[in-house]
Amino acid sequence: MTTAQTTAPTTPLTGGVRVGPAEIEDGADLWRIARGSGELDLNSPYSYLLWCRDFADTTAVARDATGRPVGFVTGYLRPDAPGTLFVWQVAVEDSHRGSGVAGALLDALSARVAAEHGLDRVEATVTPGNLASDRMFRSYARRHGAEVTREVLFPAASFPTAGHEAEVLYRIGPLDSTAL
Repeated sequence: MTTAQTTAPTTPLTGGVRVGPAEIEDGADLWRIARGSGELDLNSPYSYLLWCRDFADTTAVARDATGRPVGFVTGYLRPDAPGTLFVWQVAVEDSHRGSGVAGALLDALSARVAAEHGLDRVEATVTPGNLASDRMFRSYARRHGAEVTREVLFPAASFPTAGHEAEVLYRIGPLDSTAL
C-alpha cells in the first residue's frame, strides 16, 4: 500500500493551479470531477477513495489556488510490464478545460513515475468518440518524441450493456525516461 504525503512536491501551472500526488481526502473530489466530465465511465465513490490510497504514487491531482482539486489523472504500472504506465482516467473541471491542465497532469505524472520506477511507455484506452482524449494522447506523444500505435482492446460487444463504444488501446513509446 502506498499513500501520498502532503509534503510531496507540486508543479506550478498557470492561474495558480499546481499538480501533485493524490491524497486520500481527494477521493470524493475525483469522483465529482469524473461525474462532471460527461465522458468517463463513472466508478463508485468508494473506488476513488481506494485509488487515492492504494495508487497515490501513480495518480496526479491538479489543485487551484485554494488547494481544491480541479483535475486528475489516475493510472497504474502494469504488473506484467512494470515499465508501462496504464492511464486509467483523466478528467478536468469545466472551468479549467482547454487551459493545458490535462496535458500538464499527464506530463507531471509520467515524470514522477519515470523518476521513481522507470518508464518505457504509456498506455490508455480511448473510445472513438472521445476526440479530446485522442488529441491529448497524440500531443503527449509528440512532446515526448514517441510513436503512437492504436488497436481495439475491448470491442463494444465485450461490454455487458448496449451502447458502450469499443475501447481503443493507445500505446505511446518507447519513452526516454531520462528526458521526462
